[in-house]
Amino acid sequence: MALWHFGSIRALSDSLRTSMNPEHLQLLVTRQMPYGKYKGRLIADLPGDYLAWFAREGFPTGELGGLIALMYELDHNALAHLLEPLRQR
Repeated sequence: MALWHFGSIRALSDSLRTSMNPEHLQLLVTRQMPYGKYKGRLIADLPGDYLAWFAREGFPTGELGGLIALMYELDHNALAHLLEPLRQR
C-alpha cells in the first residue's frame, strides 16, 4: 500500500485548509474504512490513536488519505463533535 507523509503537521494543516469543504465533512460520517482492523467503521468513528498512527507513519494516497488526515485534524483539535449535526441527516 502506497503511503504519503507530510514533513510536518503544519504542512498537513496547510493542505487541509485548501481542501476542507462541506462535502468532505459529510464523507467523514458516511464513508467506511475499506480495510484493516477497523474495516467497515465510519471514518468519523476511527479511534484517535489509530488516526495518530497514520499521522506519524503516513496517510494512504488519494481521497481516503485526505479524509483520514482531515479526521485526524478534527480529532486532534477536539473538534470531532462538530460532525454530530451531519450524522443526523
